[in-house]
Amino acid sequence: METLYTAVLALAAFWLGACPFSVYIGRWFLGREITDYGDGNPGAANVFRAGGQKLGYLAVFLDVIKGAPFVFLAHSFFGLPALAVVAVGLCAILGHVLSPFLQWRGGKAVAVTFGVLLALPQHDMLLALAAFMVLGFLFIEVNAWIVVFGAAGSLAYVAVTKGSSWESLLMLCILAVFIVKHFEELHTLPGIKGRLFHWFQAVIRGNLFTI
Repeated sequence: METLYTAVLALAAFWLGACPFSVYIGRWFLGREITDYGDGNPGAANVFRAGGQKLGYLAVFLDVIKGAPFVFLAHSFFGLPALAVVAVGLCAILGHVLSPFLQWRGGKAVAVTFGVLLALPQHDMLLALAAFMVLGFLFIEVNAWIVVFGAAGSLAYVAVTKGSSWESLLMLCILAVFIVKHFEELHTLPGIKGRLFHWFQAVIRGNLFTI
């Protein structure tokens, strides 16, 4: 029965992950194709760029939350083994990345990954990812490198604290997805100055409020 439950939950997680809520929000509430904005990504960032700040937050929320329900059910309700839970979580992420609703295109998987990690009882992985991404935000210029730095840092944390474990496998897979989805942007050097450097520059010049 575990195999059947895993298969059903993984399939359900994939299809929920594949729902392009940001695209639908852009069409239904803004009357715009968000893929015409910014980097053309069908994610929440381009809802903001299309001119819908409140709707952008809604899109972020939906992209996060769609990664959570079936992962939560897998470990809390069905009590599936750790590797089965990992499979369900990865299916939610892959659904977002390879959406059948968008001709097998998709977003960059950051928000849905947070949803998957949020649904797990091991919240230290989520906190590590968030902490390393914030650190990257302060010191790295290029967004793609910030995302990859966050995942790599979280993987390093899990590897040190838990060793060879399912947590390490999950974070390794997430890092691989992030690298693939951000590959073109990673050709640009990360730039080590980052936002903190610019903030200090503004303070020194007395232009803090122009940031």
